[in-house]
Amino acid sequence: MTRFLVYPATSVLLRLLSSQSSEGEIKILAILREKFPKAKNVRVVDISGGCGAMYEVHLESEEFQGKRTVQQHFMVNEALKHEIKEMHGLRIFTKSPSSETE
Repeated sequence: MTRFLVYPATSVLLRLLSSQSSEGEIKILAILREKFPKAKNVRVVDISGGCGAMYEVHLESEEFQGKRTVQQHFMVNEALKHEIKEMHGLRIFTKSPSSETE
């Protein structure tokens, strides 16, 4: 079963407390919200089947304004550098609120 955490949404607190979200998803979401306080949307998905070995992150933030994709991804990698050590892989999709594509 694929699990999604989407922020901001009124249901995010319910999902954080729900058994549908893995500990890893909740932890990564909290870190990204802390590191990117201007983030408009954050979505974290455990794509490893629930074991926490691989995640997909979608992040839309004003902090990415004027930065190239490689710079945006570097920022996410820096924010998650300790968690990445325990992962098999990480897919990152970033954009600034004004950009049309990820």
